[in-house]
Amino acid sequence: MLELSEEDRAAFIKDVVTCANAIHAVFHPDKLNYGMYGDTGHHLHMHLVPKYKDEFEWGGTFAMDPNIRKLNEAECEEVAAKLRTQIAKG
Repeated sequence: MLELSEEDRAAFIKDVVTCANAIHAVFHPDKLNYGMYGDTGHHLHMHLVPKYKDEFEWGGTFAMDPNIRKLNEAECEEVAAKLRTQIAKG
């Protein structure tokens, strides 16, 4: 974040907010976790993780658990389409 210009940093955060709004609209989470890590990667990204009361990991940070069921390609596209639609609505 420190290496970004003020303009690029503002644009990045604006994109994060846009995605967060889409996630809330599509998934209706009780909370959304935001995670940024840079120990091993040399690029900027943020994890946006919807969380639900009384479900796995509520009340704590999220873990990128490899044992959690992963979506197949068709399921990923279905979710992506819903998010794209929501983002297009603004």
